[in-house]
Amino acid sequence: MLKSYSVTNIGMVRKLNQDYVYRSELPVGNLPNLFLVADGMGGHNAGDFAAKLAVTTIAELIADSDETDAEKLLDRSVSVANAVVFRSAEASPELAGMGTTIVAAVCDGDKLTVANVGDSRLYVVNKDGINQITRDHSWVEEMIRRGGIAREDARNHPDKNIITRAVGVGNSVRIDFFEHKIKEDDIILMCTDGLTNMLIDEEIQSVLLSERNIEEKAEELVRRANDNGGRDNISVILIQPFA
Repeated sequence: MLKSYSVTNIGMVRKLNQDYVYRSELPVGNLPNLFLVADGMGGHNAGDFAAKLAVTTIAELIADSDETDAEKLLDRSVSVANAVVFRSAEASPELAGMGTTIVAAVCDGDKLTVANVGDSRLYVVNKDGINQITRDHSWVEEMIRRGGIAREDARNHPDKNIITRAVGVGNSVRIDFFEHKIKEDDIILMCTDGLTNMLIDEEIQSVLLSERNIEEKAEELVRRANDNGGRDNISVILIQPFA
């Protein structure tokens, strides 16, 4: 039986939490479950508005759709959410330039379907390692792929927060999709960069493979990120597909 837990935290530095999470272990429309993490960007309260608007739009569209294919549902709903956020930004000067990352996941038996835009991430963790399924849409990630910088130098790069794709910043958006076969002992981690900029992969894996329950694991990740400086909002969804 699938089990999940989510937490979002303002961190130690920011005055506003611009992250937004959605978690449903129960069916949403024709999907068996739905999990969403968004990290908004924009001045004043525009970032949190963008994140919440995108996530609620996606969830509502999926709930009302007759489509049964997870990837098609995510593709359409994220694309529509992009248009909704973009139009809202155009209509209100105080929201100009807002946007948000999105990472979405659906577990159907042993099939994991993932969509992402931006640099929020999804990992699959087990005793064999920690595997980042999504690929960041960020300037630093592009530089790594081109060989311009080493991956170990990326965490402290001054431009690590510059993303190259986001929901709501243009008329259309390119969405990446991934399928992954999940195994009995896998733990799925969805998170914003407020976690991954504060903790290295090995520390994340150590927490997730500990004897704590799923709630304690998520809260421990947030605690450690804050102990390391908490320079951004921190959001985590943990999923045990075969708990």
